[in-house]
Amino acid sequence: MELQTCTLPNGIRLVHHPVQNQVSHCGIFIHAGSRDETDAEHGIAHFIEHTIFKGTEKRNVFQVLNRLENVGADLNAYTTKEETCIYASFLSEHYERTLELFQDVFFHSTFPEKELEREKQVVMDEIRSYQDTPDEQIFDDFEDLVFAGHPLGKNILGTAKSLKKLKQKDILNFMHRNYRFDEVVIASAGKIEFKKLVRLVTKYFSDHPCRGESHPRIPFRNYNPFDKSIKKRTSQVHCILGVPAYEYSHRQRIPLALLNNMLGGPVMNSRLSLALRERNGLTYNNESNYSAYSDAGIIHIYFGTDPAQYEKALTIVHQELKHLREERLSKVQLHVIKKQIVGQLAIAQESNLATMLAIGKSYLLQNRFDPMGKIIERIQATTSEELIEIANEIFDPEKLSLLTFK
Repeated sequence: MELQTCTLPNGIRLVHHPVQNQVSHCGIFIHAGSRDETDAEHGIAHFIEHTIFKGTEKRNVFQVLNRLENVGADLNAYTTKEETCIYASFLSEHYERTLELFQDVFFHSTFPEKELEREKQVVMDEIRSYQDTPDEQIFDDFEDLVFAGHPLGKNILGTAKSLKKLKQKDILNFMHRNYRFDEVVIASAGKIEFKKLVRLVTKYFSDHPCRGESHPRIPFRNYNPFDKSIKKRTSQVHCILGVPAYEYSHRQRIPLALLNNMLGGPVMNSRLSLALRERNGLTYNNESNYSAYSDAGIIHIYFGTDPAQYEKALTIVHQELKHLREERLSKVQLHVIKKQIVGQLAIAQESNLATMLAIGKSYLLQNRFDPMGKIIERIQATTSEELIEIANEIFDPEKLSLLTFK
């Protein structure tokens, strides 16, 4: 994969993947998320994502939204625990229009109090919607318990109580403190000459002094396994079993991703799907997820089942984890799971939008993007013995935590 890079004098980095498509994709990635909030700011990173489009010094909210959407472009944003991203997909002829709007909302959003109060109601409705979805809420509740007392445990949305207290000055203070230019990446995947892209990014983003303060994040250290059950008025029992895992830069991150994919990845023939659904008919939804942060990680197994079948389903999950810890994969089995994840990665790279988003995040976390070939090399170098070693380290029964909604 060809990548072209440039760093502006104020520290903002540009990385571009040239593709010859009619549609291009571009995003601004800021290394600031919910883990960077103080207790009084809970939910503010996500709230900024909502309100950054609500008006600038020269545009009202409708003019902001119409600037790209009137030419058929798709403007969007997201917030995680560690990053905020504003991105768009557009016809390649609209690169300058897109970058001009990005700089306007990034540098000149005004966050009018009237719009903030209106948008608080929208986010509160988002929170209520999420609270009505136990198979989503349980993931955040689980991470809150795993990372107890640490910023990584914070729910990204915040709470109704914390949102009501947020004011314009709080947003501006958070952005000034956390939107450091050397922690900002502009990622692009599209049809444009790199010299022209550099000229446009320089035109719209270089004429601003550096802002933000250096503040190292607090590392997560004190994990205490738990077994907790919460009463909910639901037809199913919802369950998560999990544990902290490797950070993004860990040498074993890719082998763990391989192990996770075999266990409960987005395929119908994962071990969990075969054991829980196909052989026993116990679950409709089951999955295993691995999330890697800059200095920590987490892996969790989820399933929902009939209350009468809960104990049986949980026993089967523990049996599958025991198989991972004790049973060496044959050469054929290892070959198959490697081919499976390589195919999934290749399909994912068919989407230039997904590639652009992956490039932006990777440059935020490690200032590089590993090409497909390098990732495949690491996958192919993984041995059965290595997977058993990882399974015993990560899925140690003494370290596993359990959360159920009953």
